[in-house]
Formats: sequence, structure tokens, C-alpha cells
Amino acid sequence: MNSPRWFLHPILIFLLSIIALGMSLFLYIYWYMEASIGLRAVIERFNLDRGQVLRSETWMVIMVLSLLVGVILMGIFGIFVYSQKTLQLYRLQNNFINNFTHELKTPVTSLKLFLQTFSKHNLPREDQLKYIQLMIADVSRLADNINRILNLARIESKSYANEFVDTNILKTIDNFFDNNRHLFQHSCIRIHPPPQELSTFRINPPLFEMLLMNLMTNALKYNESEKPAVDIRFEIESRKICIRFEDNGIGIDKKELRKVFRKFYQIGRADNMSAKGSGLGLSLVQTIAHIHKWKVSASSGGRGKGSAFMLILPT
Repeated sequence: MNSPRWFLHPILIFLLSIIALGMSLFLYIYWYMEASIGLRAVIERFNLDRGQVLRSETWMVIMVLSLLVGVILMGIFGIFVYSQKTLQLYRLQNNFINNFTHELKTPVTSLKLFLQTFSKHNLPREDQLKYIQLMIADVSRLADNINRILNLARIESKSYANEFVDTNILKTIDNFFDNNRHLFQHSCIRIHPPPQELSTFRINPPLFEMLLMNLMTNALKYNESEKPAVDIRFEIESRKICIRFEDNGIGIDKKELRKVFRKFYQIGRADNMSAKGSGLGLSLVQTIAHIHKWKVSASSGGRGKGSAFMLILPT
């Protein structure tokens, strides 16, 4: 196995470039001052006109050159930061491709196995229904992953329907859970009534339902409780309303709280297994919130202490 080329690491190259540039500036100033001292000695020896030989622009030249070097340093630093972010995005995308390929391959393999079983064996009706339910679950999982990719592409290309309507947000949330009750039948969803009547908000209903679906999917996916639970609370302040989605899931480490909304970012499981999903759910949530000019944030007491996602709506 070839040894890693540590001398080509971008951080090392960046540091060596800074050191080389700094030394060049230092040596230039040093040699310039030495030359000036030598010129002064020649002037004094031969009684020359100091104004003709040593002009007053000396320090101006040094200052301008120093500013130019500073601009160069800033440019190098900007290129370095950009290259590091590009490298990080490449790694996240590569991780996403690997995980998403697995998310697509697993239900397809399962469906193939079930269909082969149907073709080779005469199964009792009870077993047929059992396998059919499993296949429906695999198809739903496959469709969910594909829809997330399509929705993200549609939103980022701004091809979503730009129709916002004045809506009672509490009724919208109630209707969402009523219409999707079958998806949350094995969990406990509690919607706590707000302390006072809520005003209407301009929302895009399809996008808002997508936001709710991704928040709920995330809360239930990263949950190891016997019965996953989500509490939805409303906090009303003078100029904003905060909708809190609190779950009893695996929680989030403090160092990961600022990263959870990044595209393709996935939180590692508490049991050190590989992360689930595509890493797009919370990125979609943040994008949709920004479209509505809202804010979204996350908090957690740490691993095993659940998580809370806050949707902040200005009034």
C-alpha cells in the first residue's frame, strides 16, 4: 500500500504559502532598509543631494507593498476556505450516494425476494397477505426516498407552486395528522392547544405539509422508545410564534446541533451503527422555512434525552 502523500495536504500547502509570503515580505523590507543605509553612507561620503537619492516615498512604497501582500494573503485564505468547503461537500455527497444507494437497493432486493417466493410456492392466503403488507411497506419506503430527491430538486430550482394563502396554521396541522393517521398509528402524537387564538399566516400548503412530514419522519426514525412520542406546543411572544416539536428519540450531541440542517448530513446512531436515511429531510425543512421567511432551529439535552425542533414564525 502506498504511503499517503502528506506533503500534498491542502492545509500544509496553505501554511507553507503563508510562511513563504511572510518571509518574502520580511526579507524585502530587510534588504530595502540595508540598501537605504548603504545609500546614506554613499551620500555622506560624496556629499550628494539626499533629496535626489532618497525620496520621501520610501515608507509609502513599503506600506503599499504591505497592503498588496495582505490582499494576496486574503485571496489565498479565501481560496483555501472554498477548497475545504468543496472537499467537505464532496465527502457529504459521496456519503449520501452510498447511503441512498443502500436505501434504494434494500427495498428492491426485498421485493424481488417476495415476488420470487410467490412465483415458486403456493402460499396460504394468510401468508400471502403477510407478504403483501411487507411489499407495500417496501414500496412506500422506496417512494418516500424518491420523492425526497424530486422534492429537493423541485424546490431548489424554484419550480414549486408559488401560491401562498392565508391559513389557520393550527387547523392545517390538525388536518395533516388526520389525513396521515395511518402513518403514525404506532406512535403518540399530542398537539397541545395554544394559550390564545392564533392569527392566520400566509403559507404554501403543499410545502408546509412537506415540512411537517419531514419533521415527523425524522422524529420517529431516530427513536428507540417502545412507543415514539411527539409533543407539538405553541409559544406566543410579542412578535413571533414558536411551534415546538419535542420527541423522545435518541437525542442529538451538542456538537452536531448546528450541522443537522446541512444537506446530506446524517447523525450517527446511538448504537454506533451507520446513519439512516438520505440526509435530506432536515435540509428540506430549513429550505421550506426560508421560503416562508421563517426560522428553524434544533435543541437537545444530548444522547438519549430527545430532541426539539423549533419553527419560528414572525407575526
